[in-house]
Amino acid sequence: MFSDYSDVMTVEDVASALRIGKNSVYALLQSHAIGSRRIGRKYLIPKSCVIDYVQSARYTVVADESELSERRRK
Repeated sequence: MFSDYSDVMTVEDVASALRIGKNSVYALLQSHAIGSRRIGRKYLIPKSCVIDYVQSARYTVVADESELSERRRK
């Protein structure tokens, strides 16, 4: 999935890879959900940070589903 991208990605690259808008990428960067470095006005995003973010989602989804199940029981 990420083999077409260089080791350091831009906001546009991340948006394309995750199939989301640039504003959503900026929100993820500002919330520190995806690690990055900012140089001037430009963000440099290691591909490994994007991969970590995508892989961490599977744990979040499972936790969210169990919370939903508990809420439905009440």
